[in-house]
Amino acid sequence: MTNHSPRPADRSFLFVLGSSRADGNTGILARAAAEALPADVPQRWIDLNTLPLPDFQDGRHEEGDWPVSEAERILRDATTEATDIVIASPLYWYTLSAQTKRYLDYWSGWLGVPGLDFKQRMAGRTLWAVAAMADEDEAVADGMATTLNNTAAYLRMRFGGVLLGNGSRPGQVHGDERALTRAKTYFAGEAPLALFPHERRAESAERAAETVGAAV
Repeated sequence: MTNHSPRPADRSFLFVLGSSRADGNTGILARAAAEALPADVPQRWIDLNTLPLPDFQDGRHEEGDWPVSEAERILRDATTEATDIVIASPLYWYTLSAQTKRYLDYWSGWLGVPGLDFKQRMAGRTLWAVAAMADEDEAVADGMATTLNNTAAYLRMRFGGVLLGNGSRPGQVHGDERALTRAKTYFAGEAPLALFPHERRAESAERAAETVGAAV
């Protein structure tokens, strides 16, 4: 039903840290997951606190050159070079941190960069997410998961879901044995192709029709 590019064969991971606190619980959980990756898979880590971006200004429909700061250039190159992008953001007010959302806002600008072909290049790659949160009810993170799933669906990427851990005080996630156990295998499986809700419904209806047809 949907047209997706194949997954790149040689994998390389970009970890984008969007916490307001250095060595926070989200970063701890992300590194726990990264430790399980094969040694020959390249990893690049970028902390948005040490590579700050100004607020995104949408200039896609304006005349003139698109101004690109050094921080944006580094992030843009790192994003387009990776096969797997890991968003590591704490759950702030039930969604992404401000730093992380600003980074994703820049993806809008990259869609219009001449010669970059951002949407085509991202198709078939995989978006992952790691988040620490204070609430023990993981359903409260559904908003973050929906945002990232739909972002991946728009770009025809795969989405590996959100690896969640419980932690508010510094280092508290070390006590979340369930999250640390899940971290060991988080990157092990192949993430499914991301679909918008209407695409899921259409796919389910199509499968149901095929089942009925086979039973006739």
